[in-house]
Amino acid sequence: MRSFISPVVASAALTLAILTSSGARAQSTTAERPVVCAALSVAEPATLIDVCTALIENPATTESERLDAMITRAAALHGAGRTDKALAEIDSVITRDPSRARAFRARGEILRQTGKVEAAFDALNQAIRLEPDNATGYANRGNAFNNVRKYDRAIEDYNEALRLKPDFAQAFADRGAAWYFKGEYQKAIADYDEALRLEPHRARTYSNRSAAFRKIGRNERAIEDVTTAIRIDPTEPEFFDNRGLDLAGNGDYAGAIADYDEAIKLRPEAKFLTNRGDAYQARKDYDRAIADYDAALRLDPKFQRAYNNRGAAWVKKGDRRRALQDYAEAVRLNPSDGTAAANHKEIMQQIERLGSLTYQKNLPSFNCATAKRQVEKAICADASLAQLDRNISDMFLRAIANAEADSHRAALALTRQQRDFIEKRNASFGKRGYDLRQAMEARLEKLNAIARQ
Repeated sequence: MRSFISPVVASAALTLAILTSSGARAQSTTAERPVVCAALSVAEPATLIDVCTALIENPATTESERLDAMITRAAALHGAGRTDKALAEIDSVITRDPSRARAFRARGEILRQTGKVEAAFDALNQAIRLEPDNATGYANRGNAFNNVRKYDRAIEDYNEALRLKPDFAQAFADRGAAWYFKGEYQKAIADYDEALRLEPHRARTYSNRSAAFRKIGRNERAIEDVTTAIRIDPTEPEFFDNRGLDLAGNGDYAGAIADYDEAIKLRPEAKFLTNRGDAYQARKDYDRAIADYDAALRLDPKFQRAYNNRGAAWVKKGDRRRALQDYAEAVRLNPSDGTAAANHKEIMQQIERLGSLTYQKNLPSFNCATAKRQVEKAICADASLAQLDRNISDMFLRAIANAEADSHRAALALTRQQRDFIEKRNASFGKRGYDLRQAMEARLEKLNAIARQ
């Protein structure tokens, strides 16, 4: 059986800079100071909103200062989860001063962080047109290029930002991320080194350099860096999760579990629970591992890796039926996951060799105990429909495995076809003229025809 830990999704994730006027929020390293309405403020969003509002509403505030305060308040509103109001605030600033580049930079960053990358590029390009000598504009656009995986273009923008501002620590850090995503880990480390030389108290940069050290096999340095990140900012669960991955990679599963515990305490997430489940599984504590995978899937029912790894735990416990169901769901959620597809194929072969397929007879591909839709209840109530549903599912999974071997695009197209069939089945059942059995038989025949090609 292949490893239950996916080498891609289990690795530490890099996080690009978050919004301020310079493209990142620095770690606070000094005693608490009076909060001012300024772009580089590390104040809590609610506090910053209040301070900026007071400045905006002060009759003595100049128009230029008021507009800058509105931009800073918009950034704080976005940080507080009120993104629509933040964008409306930025739009108000742009209406009053269409040549204010900082407003376009802020708009672009908010749009980038909310996944609206094309609109973000429009705003960031306008910011650069208005202020072509502003390093932050290029750095922010570099982050957008990183988001769309155009790493060479990102590096060009970071280079320009650093030409304009050679001591721009965040630009070094973000260029390091671009090198990392390109697989140029030594260059990434060099940029992180420079970023930390300039600003030695950025926890995120230590965490990102840790990931690069891990990639070149320097696990001890990786652990040192992420431990420093935790010391600077012990409130960030990702740092504990990343150190847990490092410790697990060194075989220290007890230490890894302690770090995952801390990450989950700070912010329960499916990936943290799945990583802890992996550590328990490595220690052969399969019941605790399965409990963690269950908890992960309650938080995120579409977290694909939890299905694959829970399937591996069921295999270790000797429950091939549940393992097969989990592997099938993992393949359905991500047909391009070669590990899940191989695991599904292998457990199917084991079941066939053992002559154990009888347990599937007249069982549909889903759990009848939790079925809620009327069409699913109808399938569960009719043994022949249940078997037909099982046959469709099995043939689909085999067709996906065959398609993925030839073309990822073909596998995705086949997945879309299957989803369309299920959605149409769910929507059409009970309507006049719809024959469920006929539709299912036609789908099975279609899948058989694909398999014969």
